[in-house]
Amino acid sequence: MQIVKFSADRSVDIAVPKQPIPIGHYLRQPHRLVNALVDPSRVQQLSEDEFRLAMRTLNFFGFELQPTVFLRVWTEADGTVRIASTKCEIRGIDYIDRRFSLQLMGKLSPYQENGQTYLEGLADLQVRVDLPPPLNFMPRSMVESAGNSLLKGILNTFKQRLLHQLIADYILWANTGTEGTSTKPSTQPQAPHLG
Repeated sequence: MQIVKFSADRSVDIAVPKQPIPIGHYLRQPHRLVNALVDPSRVQQLSEDEFRLAMRTLNFFGFELQPTVFLRVWTEADGTVRIASTKCEIRGIDYIDRRFSLQLMGKLSPYQENGQTYLEGLADLQVRVDLPPPLNFMPRSMVESAGNSLLKGILNTFKQRLLHQLIADYILWANTGTEGTSTKPSTQPQAPHLG
């Protein structure tokens, strides 16, 4: 048994364009934040603050993995939004699903500086897995490096969507008071799309 740990973190600092409604009101709607961070077709809202995210298929040294991550998203009294994974399932390889853990922690906080509103964010992603053969025979440093790179790529995607999609959706929401079609939460349970 060879257990390895992969990890990555990313931070972000975004200037928020001034709008008729402060971004703090927008951030109190968890589904909007989740749908801005990931492709809305891959998200199912389970309750007011719980979501199931079907991630894209990942290829790791020839193994195809389809993670489904359960997230809890909530807003604290100071306006900070927190995201935490509560569970993860790996579809594709039962061996890995039974020997795999994923922890995602994130926060996004609005703050003011010289009359300008900013969002400051931090995300930390960690995975622990008992490597299956033949990966357990490969040099540990090679496997860890590849795993860390994979996680960094996931967080980079989240960061890019945050920089572009979240701000665009906030501007639409603040000016129309309606949800854009790209961020509409699912209202009926549906099977996660894993393709």
